[in-house]
Amino acid sequence: MENFKVNGKIISISEIEKLPAGSGKLKFRIDTGKAFDNILEFELWKKKEYYEHLEKFNKYNKVGDDVEVEFNIRAFNWKPESDNKIITSLSCWKVNKLGVQDVVPSSEAEEVSSNDELPF
Repeated sequence: MENFKVNGKIISISEIEKLPAGSGKLKFRIDTGKAFDNILEFELWKKKEYYEHLEKFNKYNKVGDDVEVEFNIRAFNWKPESDNKIITSLSCWKVNKLGVQDVVPSSEAEEVSSNDELPF
């Protein structure tokens, strides 16, 4: 299965939907900023063992954040015995925030620059 990447700004995040057997899912949308086909909706599914990843997603990602989303395209027959309807979804497996830099607090930066001796 091929993996895809896309950048955009988060424009909505759903509530976590608790599923049977303790698993869960949430959906979020991004705006890629392109002229056409600019809104994409992703699903994030987690088994019971990884349910906390959904909570962490909501904790660390907010509407307005610029992100890079890595995902797969999944398709399946919804009711093959009736109308053979195909359901397609964008299944997210990784989200990276864009434009976030590690910043050293100014007091620590001054301490490092004023100390000429290295501790090793």
